[in-house]
Amino acid sequence: MLGDIRSSSCTGSVVAMDVAVLGATGDVGRAICAELIQRRVLRSSSRLQLVGRADGPSGRAAHGLRVDLIDAHDEHAPLIDVAVSPADVVADVIVVAAGRTIPTGVGQVVDRDALALANRAVFEEYADAIAATGSGHEVVIVVSNPVELGVSIFARRLGRHRVIGMGAWLDTLRFRREIAASLGIRRQRISGFVGGQHGDGAVPLWSSVRIRGLDVDERIESLANLRGERSLVAFGEEVAAAKAELGAISATADAASLAAAFQRIDGWRPDVQAVVRPYLTHQSGAKTAYGTAGATVDLVDTVLDGRDIVVAGQVALDGEIVLAGDPWRGTLGVPVVLGPDGWTHVLLGDLAPDEETRLSVVGAQIDAAIARWTA
Repeated sequence: MLGDIRSSSCTGSVVAMDVAVLGATGDVGRAICAELIQRRVLRSSSRLQLVGRADGPSGRAAHGLRVDLIDAHDEHAPLIDVAVSPADVVADVIVVAAGRTIPTGVGQVVDRDALALANRAVFEEYADAIAATGSGHEVVIVVSNPVELGVSIFARRLGRHRVIGMGAWLDTLRFRREIAASLGIRRQRISGFVGGQHGDGAVPLWSSVRIRGLDVDERIESLANLRGERSLVAFGEEVAAAKAELGAISATADAASLAAAFQRIDGWRPDVQAVVRPYLTHQSGAKTAYGTAGATVDLVDTVLDGRDIVVAGQVALDGEIVLAGDPWRGTLGVPVVLGPDGWTHVLLGDLAPDEETRLSVVGAQIDAAIARWTA
């Protein structure tokens, strides 16, 4: 499910490593903690730190969550402890799932500015604490939204190669799944990446898609049929139109209308499906906690595994890629090589013209938003 392995320093983890989950008692945080244990990403001699707030209900709930996780997984659970102060966060990998979340329910509109202003303080407090009291080698995986803002803030304080946002990897997995479902095969046979911004600003990199078991001509024909005669330059408008149509179908908020809206998605192109299906999940009143947890644990596992593996993630770039003729500097989702010390370099490949154009446009939008949110 991960990208191709480009280099290998060992065949697996050889030492116990520790993971801290900020916001462990939230819906996503709980799912991440449970999956870390269920998938046995952490050894029994490793430590899982549940991080809450001393001045809020999460500080109390973290102690109860610790007991619940031990009850469920005592035979193979790692050591589990609780921290309720940013200064007490100590781990090799730190997962940032704290802060406000995207609202759910029919008619809910995501106010990214309000979300950013609320979570900026959370990002800055933890980033400052880790910079002051940490080991200087932690790898930070940002889950909380806006992912790009979190990556920017943590990267400035900790060093950009030690920070990655999981949004592009989650979008990548969704994109691969939609392609696989359209072809009637398993996701494991699909490779390819999504870059850009997490959510509506996603950039499906069709040129990176490969289908195991098909030769070049078969792959080209299959992807041409799936993609159709479309340009990514108008992808944002496609997504907006699809969301508006879904909103009209599901406006009554009853189960039948929501089922009809989900069925309508099945008739659209895989890249549009990958963006609007999670949107409708939130509109239904459910959350995407398990999908988010799965993608996050993939990245944690990659860091702990000791090998360099290609994934997609939001990272702070400093000229590693060229867009519109200029070296790009800013936070953007791209395929990167991820390993035990963080990400090392970008593996973007030759982009199609419309991919480069949309990445450039989305990158400029991200830069403008981060400048506005941090002013």
